[in-house]
Amino acid sequence: MTTVRPYRPDDRAALYDICVRTAHEGGDSRHIYPDHDLMPSIFAAPYAELEPDLAFVVDDGERAVGYVLGTADTPAFVEAWRESWLPRMRERFPELSGPPATPSESMIDLMYRPERMIVPEVAGYPAHLHIDLLPEYQRKGLGRELMHAFLDALHRKGVPAVHLAMVTANTPARAFYGRLGFHEIPVPDPGPLTYLGRSTDRAE
Repeated sequence: MTTVRPYRPDDRAALYDICVRTAHEGGDSRHIYPDHDLMPSIFAAPYAELEPDLAFVVDDGERAVGYVLGTADTPAFVEAWRESWLPRMRERFPELSGPPATPSESMIDLMYRPERMIVPEVAGYPAHLHIDLLPEYQRKGLGRELMHAFLDALHRKGVPAVHLAMVTANTPARAFYGRLGFHEIPVPDPGPLTYLGRSTDRAE
């Protein structure tokens, strides 16, 4: 039986596996990024490490098969990323000396530019999140349960609203977020991303 529960440190391997298998427009990214720790080191692990009280997983009885994680305060998270997370990444993923030339280098470049997460147009939505489920566990209502756990945790902290940035090409994800009450936030020149937001109050 699947259940939603708080993240635990022993979920780390499953967290990495879920991330890398959903990191390319919702699908497997392992054929694009040879180092399978790269995408989790940007989009999953720093959140679980820096704000574990906002990390939740779907457990199928054997292991985590999905997660939601994020931050209550994006500018504070960016500061913690630069001060606490990047020093731990420098040996495994050295900072580039020139422009990125491969998909992996493009992601490493993102890793070293956490300030990209501070977008003026979403300042009224101070929290942000990432949510992923292994394909075989999608379309079963589990994503909704994860999102509700995350929204409720933010609401208890007094955080009024949350945003996310999704790859625009991932149209199934856009439909999912729409069903959960997320609306588009206009952002000039968003590149390949669409920004969405909503209140943390599920009664609204």
